[in-house]
Amino acid sequence: MDAAARAALHRLRAHPRHLLLGAFVAGLLAAPLAPSLVLLLALAAALSAGRPALGLLSAVAVLAGAIGAHARLDALDRTQLPPLFGTTVVARVVLLEQPRPVRYGHVALVQVRALAAGGGTGVSERVMLRIGQRVAWPAAPTGAIVDVRGRLRALGPFEQYEALRGAHAAISLEAAAVTGTVRGGPMRFVDAVRARAERALSTGLPAPQAALLRGMTLGQDEALDARTRADFRTSSLAHVLAASGQNVALLLALALPLLAWTGLGLRGRLLGSLALIALYVPLAGAGPSIQRAGLMGAATTVAALAGRPASRWYALLLAAAGTLALNPRASSDIGWQLSFAAVVAIALLAAPMRTALQARRVPKPVAEALAVSLAATLGTAPLLALHFHQLSLVGVPANLLAAPAVAPITWLGMLAAALGQLTPALAQPLNAINAYLLAYVAWVAHTAATIPHARIPL
Repeated sequence: MDAAARAALHRLRAHPRHLLLGAFVAGLLAAPLAPSLVLLLALAAALSAGRPALGLLSAVAVLAGAIGAHARLDALDRTQLPPLFGTTVVARVVLLEQPRPVRYGHVALVQVRALAAGGGTGVSERVMLRIGQRVAWPAAPTGAIVDVRGRLRALGPFEQYEALRGAHAAISLEAAAVTGTVRGGPMRFVDAVRARAERALSTGLPAPQAALLRGMTLGQDEALDARTRADFRTSSLAHVLAASGQNVALLLALALPLLAWTGLGLRGRLLGSLALIALYVPLAGAGPSIQRAGLMGAATTVAALAGRPASRWYALLLAAAGTLALNPRASSDIGWQLSFAAVVAIALLAAPMRTALQARRVPKPVAEALAVSLAATLGTAPLLALHFHQLSLVGVPANLLAAPAVAPITWLGMLAAALGQLTPALAQPLNAINAYLLAYVAWVAHTAATIPHARIPL
């Protein structure tokens, strides 16, 4: 064992909480991917602990994670739908998201409330709506209850992403009609907040800029046209259109000074920050990457406001444990992988890169932005090459050029969304300022994407 490995093992043994939580995460990861590895991981955890008692607890943590993952998967996979595959069904569903464009039309995730086929069957499961180009889809907000008719079938090989999100089947839509009602409970409040925020973020802006602002603020990219989406992907700026850790960090950077300005004490600022994170995560779609960001943001906020040194690695392990406990298959999601890869790479590489750049007399703000961009690019490049079969050569300069505008756009967007809860007119002055910043970021993405050989196909 070389010196670096011994030093890493020594640091791990010095933090038993990290070791136990890491062992639990290892069990959660291994159970759905390779169950045969669980016992090997338990043995490795026991041997790496260095102390018999800690080794036993580490092995138990691995097994607990695996057992918990299996129990959760059994619950997630429970379905009554396969016997009905191939039949035409009539269902009343809750729209969980706005339809997203795909090659053949649109798709949307819905929650079935009642389903009729033959004599009728009562179910409560998630399914994917497959909306063809010739099918008329009624205007319906997220959370609306819609009556649909179509052929029920199994998810296809290219639709397994929806299975990661809990879908058990697909309905090839033939007709749909809104009922005029919406879902109840806490999500009804979230839906109402989101609807007012969407109206506020569109006030006074042309449709393309409004769609871009909703993407950068709420992670809603379904309204972006195909060209804009392709430009942001080619220029490695697609991450600004997805709700992620950057959004949560910017939310806290905006909220904490405002909460302190109101005179709230430590407990009030802590509770206020946690409440904002708890609202923002479902508001931004509650995908795996924003779940990770929310959990990490909450852990870091508690540590910071409690006056304790925040451990980014412990927060990262907590985020992994939380997202995998909710869905043990989350690790197969591309967004989850990219999110964690970027955070790990920034944690490991950004500081030494920043130091090296500053030693070469690069100004501190530029060194900071360049180090973070380089670290994230290096960390995510293998995954981007694996999943999308391409590698961007313009990602670092494009991110460096766009970076000064991203935070102001997001902050102005969040303030506009907050003021829009009162009336959309209050958001118009902020949107007027944001229009110039949005145009600049869109120009950077388009210009970078049109450079010859901006990306290498793999």
